[in-house]
Amino acid sequence: MLLSSRQREIVSIAREQGRVLVEDLALRFSVSPQTIRKDLNDLCDARALSRIHGGALFPRGNENVEYEERRSMAAVEKQAIGRAAAALIPDNASLFINIGTTTETVGDALVDHTSLMVITNNINVANRLRVYPQFEVVIAGGVVRGSDGGIVGEAAVDFIRQFKVDFAIIGVSAIDEDGALLDYDFREVKVAQAIIANARHVILVSDSSKFDRTAPVRIAHISQVDTFITDRCPSESVRAICREHKVELLETA
Repeated sequence: MLLSSRQREIVSIAREQGRVLVEDLALRFSVSPQTIRKDLNDLCDARALSRIHGGALFPRGNENVEYEERRSMAAVEKQAIGRAAAALIPDNASLFINIGTTTETVGDALVDHTSLMVITNNINVANRLRVYPQFEVVIAGGVVRGSDGGIVGEAAVDFIRQFKVDFAIIGVSAIDEDGALLDYDFREVKVAQAIIANARHVILVSDSSKFDRTAPVRIAHISQVDTFITDRCPSESVRAICREHKVELLETA
């Protein structure tokens, strides 16, 4: 893609500051917000930037993005994924929900269910669901990460291993072309692995941006899940793996 001088400067600002906002850029360049949104859409299509609500981020390779920014990224897609996952959970079921902004949307979409036991190492999920009397919310013990409210470590792993549940809702930071499911924190990965091992039906929820990212720690392989819900699966190799291993692929877009 051939960038305009304004687009090149936007990328330079994003590289320096980490992110750019539509309103700030509109003032800086004395153009309309609509013009800046088109610039950002073009730059994101070219993978020079990653879209967030109200602006865009400069991609940082294998660095994890700040949690609130991650929550804003692909928010509409994540909400659709959350609703699709919740639709697979019957009343009177037990389930794990692990750490992640997409798994949190599943929790949000479960509020019309009844008689659920929700076991989680995600403080945000527990805090949202605890007010609903139709849910029994069980939270893992362990080390609480200040960045996102995730509970990690060996104590959390030991806690998860006490249960055998109907469903597991898991999220990941990256999906490799070979089907590897990846994350950044090995402590979180150990908890996710325990969740997968102790659920009868594993549901992976991930928006399509995870195909463009990488992370250093392997959680599992996509063949180990039963259902994969995403807005769009751009990888033909991952599609082939799903077909070969009878993983149900649901696309919400």
